[in-house]
Amino acid sequence: MPQYSRARGSTFFFTVVLADHSSTLLMDRVDRLRRIYQAVQQRRPFETVAICILPDHLHAIWSLPEHDADFSSR
Repeated sequence: MPQYSRARGSTFFFTVVLADHSSTLLMDRVDRLRRIYQAVQQRRPFETVAICILPDHLHAIWSLPEHDADFSSR
């Protein structure tokens, strides 16, 4: 079984995938995604280093404020 270590840095790469891989929801509702993304960013600050939004998943690189590694709350 793999051993996972807790992230210690402040820059994170992650992928979010929709359960339905045939869905185009992220592209169909990209305006709503942008509004929600901005609302989260205002409540829990982070910098978007890069983001790629595809129909059924997205990839992102975020930098969090110094001494903040709580990416999961965002």
